[in-house]
Order: sequence, then C-alpha cells, then structure tokens
Amino acid sequence: MNPLKIRQLGTTDLRVTTLGLGGATLGDIQAPIPESQADATVEAAVESGVTYFDTAPWYGTGKSEHRMGHVLRAKPRGSFVLSTKVGRVLKPLSAGVANPHPMWPHGLPFEARFDYTGPAVVRSHEDSLARLGLSRVDALLIHDLDLGHHGDEAGVAARFAELESGGGFAALKSLRNGGQIAAIGAGINVTGFIPRFLGRFDMDFFIVAMPYTLLNQDALEELELCRGRGVGVVIGAPFASGLLAGGNTYGYRAANATVVERAARIRAVCDRHGVPMGAAALQFVLAHPVVASVIPGPNSPEQFQTNLDWLQHPIPPALWDDLLSEGLIRRESPTP
Repeated sequence: MNPLKIRQLGTTDLRVTTLGLGGATLGDIQAPIPESQADATVEAAVESGVTYFDTAPWYGTGKSEHRMGHVLRAKPRGSFVLSTKVGRVLKPLSAGVANPHPMWPHGLPFEARFDYTGPAVVRSHEDSLARLGLSRVDALLIHDLDLGHHGDEAGVAARFAELESGGGFAALKSLRNGGQIAAIGAGINVTGFIPRFLGRFDMDFFIVAMPYTLLNQDALEELELCRGRGVGVVIGAPFASGLLAGGNTYGYRAANATVVERAARIRAVCDRHGVPMGAAALQFVLAHPVVASVIPGPNSPEQFQTNLDWLQHPIPPALWDDLLSEGLIRRESPTP
C-alpha cells in the first residue's frame, strides 16, 4: 500500500496522504521526550512526503501544537494540510502548580476547560494559531463531545446546546464560509455520536479513534453512513492506543484480559503469514473506501519509519481470509 498516495477527504477540497501524523504523543502522553526528538519526528514525516498533520490544544495542554508548529511553520504553507480542534480553552495555572491532568503530567502549565460556545470556538482557534505560529489551519474538529468526557446524557446535551444555541457551530460555519478553514470535523471516540452530529450539523469529516480498528469494528455501520453522505473519515489510534503495535494499553489504559487474548489470536494469524500485526492494523482500516487517511502518533523518527514500512509491507489475501474464518474481524468489513 502506498503511504504517500493522495486521497480526497470526503467531498472537501482537502487532499491528504494515506499516512498522516497524529500529534497526541507529541504532548508527552506516555513519557516526556526531548524537544529535539519531537522536532525530528515531525521532520521525518515531512521529509518522507507525508502531508497531513493533526493536533489539538488538549494534547499536552498546548505542547503538541507548539511542537508541530515549530517545524511546520518553516515549511511552505501550501505543502501540508493541518487540522486542530476546538471544545477546550486553555487557561494558565498559577505559578508552581503542577499540571492537574493525569494524561499530561509533563504538559505545559495550563488548565483545559470544556467550552463549545461561539466565543470559545473563536478564542480556541486564535489561540491555536498563536501556538502553531501559523495564520491558518485547514480544518477544525469538535473535540471529545461524548459521554466519556461529559458524564451522562444531560452533560452531553448541555454541550450540544453550546454548539447549537450557544453559537459554537455557527462560529465554525463562519470560519468555513469565510475561507479561514476548509472543513469542519469532529473527533469520535465511541459509537452513537456520528449519527448525532450528522443529524444536527453540516459536517465534512470525522476522525474516528478506537471504534474502528483491527480489534473492534463497532463503527462499521456509521462509516457506511458517512460514505452514503459524502462525509470523509480519518482513522486515529489505529493501534488501539498501543496494543496492536506491541504495547499493553487499550483505549489509553491497561488492556484487560479479554482484549489481550483477542489481540494474541490476531497476532498468531499474522505470525503464520510473516506479517507484523502493526502492518495489518494500518492496512486494514485503510481498506474501507470512506477512509482517506490513517494518523498513528509516533514519538520518534524510528517509530515513524516503522509505520511507513508497515504500510508498505506485503500482506497475502490468505491472512484476511484467516481472520474472517476465525471470527476475528467482522465479515462485512472491507479488507485490502
């Protein structure tokens, strides 16, 4: 599979490489990495020919945007597509106060507060541009509007109200209509929310993280819904946050015994065919015709190179046949 093939993102004017670069790990989600290593990771992607980069204010409470912008702002602006996110506003912590977020113990000294209203969307966009050192991003995504982040249905409803009556989506449309951005998206972590967004808003694309991987195809029907409406999809977290690439985490926490056992069965099939499980994970999600790009999050040039190699690794059709016959992937799932 050609990692540098250019694909259209839905019906937008955006064209992205099959392999992109996700920015979560550049926020030091697992462990702190030197600034030079972060720079080298983004540079490796640029030098390889990758043109799609995604980040967010949440990642390292600003650190990922700073790091990605440090490299990209020195490149010709027309040479890459960049997306970031809205839904949180960063506020400075008092001097000496540690970052309170357990995901970002090494993040920058800011507190992230949810706010999907119009003024917050405008501020988040402008703050992101300042952190990136750029005058424009190509797309903005509504970040983490789901039950896992807002507690219950009442909390979710209140946040959707901020987007609707609170002017959040109107602000995004204004930016799109004015040419400041080319596309509006949403980050999806669980099933059930793509239909909710499509039922209420004029969406261009989604980044789907976790519910469509080699381990879990729960979002298959929702991807088909996007396909029918001309809405693009990018796959984030293709390794299910680590387990499919040899790690021990699933959904950003320690994997339970059930999912570890399923991953072991998938690995056994891959081993029989001489294929790294990570290669199968990347190529599987890209087989769906609505998926434009996959954006794993390497934190070193070596990890980036591994992803590049895995996407080009030959995979015999018999591997997919075996996964299907053993019930390890859904029969309706497209395969390469």
